Amino acid sequence: MREVDARGLSCPEPLMLTAEALKSGKGPVRILVTEPHQKMNVEKFARDHGRKAVSTETDDGFAVVIE
Repeated sequence: MREVDARGLSCPEPLMLTAEALKSGKGPVRILVTEPHQKMNVEKFARDHGRKAVSTETDDGFAVVIE
């Protein structure tokens, strides 16, 4: 599973990194973000592109796995 560490970055950087990771190959991608609004944006991006997103809270933010 590929992982994108977007913790501490400002929007739209987490979305740009997410888009790049999804374009670069198949399989799940794990996106790490810090803020709740970033988590929601990544989840929405995944849904808008026909992908499933599952989020969990971590010690320092959120992890969104896009399948």
